Amino acid sequence: MAPQPGGGPVWYTAQYQGALGRLDPATGETRHIALGDGSRPHGVIVGPDGDAWVTDGGLNAIVRVDTDTLEVTSHPLPGDTGYANLNTAAFDASGTLWFTGQSGIYGRLDPARGEMDVFDAPRGRGPYGITATPDGEIYYASLAGSYVGHVDTDSGEVTVLEPPNANQGARRVWSDADGRIWVSEWNTGVLSRYAPDSREWRSWPLPGDNAHAYAVYVDFQGHVWVSDFGANAVLRFDPERERFEPFPSPESNAAVRQMLGREGEVWAPESGTDTLVRFRVR
Repeated sequence: MAPQPGGGPVWYTAQYQGALGRLDPATGETRHIALGDGSRPHGVIVGPDGDAWVTDGGLNAIVRVDTDTLEVTSHPLPGDTGYANLNTAAFDASGTLWFTGQSGIYGRLDPARGEMDVFDAPRGRGPYGITATPDGEIYYASLAGSYVGHVDTDSGEVTVLEPPNANQGARRVWSDADGRIWVSEWNTGVLSRYAPDSREWRSWPLPGDNAHAYAVYVDFQGHVWVSDFGANAVLRFDPERERFEPFPSPESNAAVRQMLGREGEVWAPESGTDTLVRFRVR
């Protein structure tokens, strides 16, 4: 899910309905915008144009929804790509949208021209979460490949970065304000951080005996939020104190798969309970 920056609606994907949802936090009212026959939307972000951009696995396309008119525009992947199992997207410094496909691809779309390029990922299937740094650099995580990829936004080539934990199942990534990359490790239940300037890694195991780190997001204060499927909770990590603070879900199988936020708020969609959770950050 993705809140509109500066306030206003919150967007979320309604995967089983083939729709993009729009929540008005002030009233609690929701509206669903149909994305097309066969749609199975996965991730949604708000672009620099203010519109909602969706990675739609069912349509094998990037879908744009105009925030004012709710008009739907579809950008299908090239016909020879095959089923990409599209996951997540991020915009680079030039306004190009980059996206991942778990079947083993990553790609880019020029929104102004509608031109698209698709690349084969190192180690094949696995590309999952993706993020842009404040400078517009693009990094993605490969769940099946257990690496983080740094994309050259000019050539499209990827440099493979190896987290210190082998077979960690890097699932999602997020950049902090300093351009450091935070990684949720699904297989090891670890939160890791990569510093591009020094090329150094650090890791912090999540508390508990059965941790599975999934979503990761860095808020405006620099705190790192990570969802833990093993604990059925969202955790907030303070990098200065190196401490986790848990927020357990009151319902079983919350399954928070993506988190995003805006100043003063962090949003966590519980896919297992069909609930949108807002954390207010003081």
